[in-house]
Amino acid sequence: MTGDQAPRRRGRDETEEERADRMWGELIQEVRVAQTGVQILFGFLLTVVFQPKYDSLARADQILYIVTVFLGAATTGALIGPVSLHRLVSGRRVKPQAVRLASRLTFIGLVLLVATTTCALLLILRVATHGGFVPWLVAVVVAWYVLCWFVLPLWTRRRYTAR
Repeated sequence: MTGDQAPRRRGRDETEEERADRMWGELIQEVRVAQTGVQILFGFLLTVVFQPKYDSLARADQILYIVTVFLGAATTGALIGPVSLHRLVSGRRVKPQAVRLASRLTFIGLVLLVATTTCALLLILRVATHGGFVPWLVAVVVAWYVLCWFVLPLWTRRRYTAR
């Protein structure tokens, strides 16, 4: 670098509170996307038990359904948790800590969402096809979710984060 070139700036010039405000806004936008999908899936799951075909499901499929509903409820809790957290600590001057906690809840919610969607897909495909290829199809979808939701973001973070 020559003497007349200024070093390239990295990051933002913001206070901890400004950073927390920005990160909170970004986090809430991310949560909105995940919440919508989870609420639709969970709403659908809650209706299945009231369908006439439910009683004719194999016991293993009924257990899979119960596990899926439980996971859907846990996912919903984790992804709505940041909203409740914000509401209950708003104005208490703990936004940086709240953002970290909400971020962890969101990550847990995404992991639970993979599990919920996996179980729901497995249940639906088992009932719809009775095919031995169902676990393979589900495994491909799970691998896709893991790649899109975790591997690529972590690879990007590792590759492009300044050390």
